Amino acid sequence: MNLSEINWDINSAGSWPTPLKIIVILIFSALTAAAGVYFVTVPQLDELDVLEKQEESLKSAFEVKQKKAVNLQDYRDQLDQIEASLGEMLKQMPTKAEVASLLVDISQTGLASGLEFKLFQPSAEINREVYSELPIGIHVVGKYEELGLFVSGLASLPRIVTVHDVVMTPMGKEGKDGMSMTATIKTYNEGESAQAAGGSAAKKRRGQ
Repeated sequence: MNLSEINWDINSAGSWPTPLKIIVILIFSALTAAAGVYFVTVPQLDELDVLEKQEESLKSAFEVKQKKAVNLQDYRDQLDQIEASLGEMLKQMPTKAEVASLLVDISQTGLASGLEFKLFQPSAEINREVYSELPIGIHVVGKYEELGLFVSGLASLPRIVTVHDVVMTPMGKEGKDGMSMTATIKTYNEGESAQAAGGSAAKKRRGQ
C-alpha cells in the first residue's frame, strides 16, 4: 500500500484500502473509548467511592442505634433506679423548717461524743444547680476516739450530713492533751428550681 497514492480527503474514506480503514476505525474506537472512560466512567467511579463510604458510615450509625434500641429497656430500668435513689436521697435532705433542729442534732452529737466546741458557725446557704447546701464551720477538741465517735454519729443522723476540709492537730506532746479538729460540715436540701425541673421531667416522661 503506497500512502502517497491515497486520497486523504475524509469524504473519500470509502475508497481507502481496507487495512487503512481498519487502522482508522481502531484509532477512532480507542479515542471514543478513552473519552467515555474519562468523561463518564471515572466520575461514576468517584461517585461510587463516595457512596460506598456513606454506606459504611450509615451502617456504623445503624449499628450504634440498634444497640441502643436493644438496650432501651435496660436504660429505662437504670433511669428508674436512679430516680428512686434520688427520691430516697431527697427524703434525707432537711427542709428549711428542719434545718434549725438539725443544727442542734449536730452540736448534741459532738457533745455526746465528749467533744468541746470552740467554734460552731453556720454560713449563708449556697444555692447549687439542683440543691442548696448549708456549710457549718466547726472547731472541736477532744480525744481521737471522741472525734471518731462524732464523725460516726454524723453519718448516723437521719438527714444527709457530710464532713469536708478536715484538719486534725495534736495537742500537747504527741497528742497527750487530745486532738484539735477544724472542719466544714455540710447539710443539703432540694432547691425550688430542682423541684420544678424534676416535676417537669417526670411529666414529660409520663407523656403529659
